[in-house]
Amino acid sequence: MKTIRIGTRNSALALWQAHHVGALLATQGLGYEIVAITTKGDQILDRSLSKIGSKGVFTEELEAMLCAGEIDIAQHSAKDLPSHLPAELELIAFTEREAAQDVVLSLDPAKTLASSEPLRIGTSSTRRRAFLSHFYPQHTAVEMRGNLQTRLEKLKNGDCDAMLLAYAGVHRMEMESYITQHLSLDQFVPAVGQGSVAIQCAVSLDSSIKALVRKACNHPATEAALLAERHLLAHLEGGCSVPVYGHAQLVGDKLSLHAGVLSLDGIENIFHSAAGIDPTLLGKEVAMELIHLGAHQLLRKIRQQLGS
Repeated sequence: MKTIRIGTRNSALALWQAHHVGALLATQGLGYEIVAITTKGDQILDRSLSKIGSKGVFTEELEAMLCAGEIDIAQHSAKDLPSHLPAELELIAFTEREAAQDVVLSLDPAKTLASSEPLRIGTSSTRRRAFLSHFYPQHTAVEMRGNLQTRLEKLKNGDCDAMLLAYAGVHRMEMESYITQHLSLDQFVPAVGQGSVAIQCAVSLDSSIKALVRKACNHPATEAALLAERHLLAHLEGGCSVPVYGHAQLVGDKLSLHAGVLSLDGIENIFHSAAGIDPTLLGKEVAMELIHLGAHQLLRKIRQQLGS
C-alpha cells in the first residue's frame, strides 16, 4: 500500500480535515501519514491578518515542504489559499463543499444579529466586519484570532457577546449547539472557497499518484464552483485580508456566481452576478464587470486603510 504524506496545520480543525482526506484516500487503496506543522498565521495571534501579510500566511510553510519533497500533498481550507500559486505547485482536488454560510455563535440563544441591543461580535475577517457594518451597524466588531477552541474560550471569558464563523468549521468541530443564527448566503456572501478542502501538490509528483488522489478526493461540482471563484479572485487581485466575497453554485447545468467588494465601513458595496458554463470564463467575466464598476479603486483604498 502506497503511503501518502499529508501536510497540514496542527489545529484541531486542520487535523480533522487531514484525517478526512486520509479516509478518502483509503477508498483508492492508499495509506496516509499526517505531517503537522504550525504556520506563521497560527503563531502570530496578537495582530490581524491584514497586519502580518496575509498572502499565504496559513499556507507558505506547507508549500515549501511540498517543493522540498518532505510531503506528498498538502490539505488547506480552500478559503486560505492565495489566488496565485507558485509555478511548481498545483491544485489537484477540491473536496465536496460543506454548507458554505456564516453563522453566529453565542452562549445566549437570544443573541443574534437581529438584536436591537448593541453586541460585541468577535471575528478576524474583514469581510464579516464589513457585512456587519453594512447590515447591522448597531453592533461592534472586535478582533478575534485563534483556532475555534481558543475563540470559544474567549467567548466564555466575556471577550465578546457573540462570534461570526464559517458553519463548516463549527460543524466539523461539533460546536453546533452554540449556533444562534444561520446567515443567508445572499446576505453574508461567503469568502471564496469557503466550506471546501483543497488538495495541493508539486507539479513533479508522480502522475499515477496524482490521479489516485484526485479520484479519491475531488468533487466535480465543487471544483467547478471553486474554479469560478478562484479565477474571480485572481483577476480582482484580492485576498483573504480584504472584504472580497464570491460564491458560485450549480443551478441546473449552469454555474451561478455572485461576488463583490465591500468598503471597510460597509457603506460602499460593488457587486455583480452572472451565470455560465465555463468556470474560468465566468470568474473572469464577473471580475471584469466588478473592475468596470470600480472594484480596483475600492480595493486600493482598502489596502491603504489597512496599511497592507
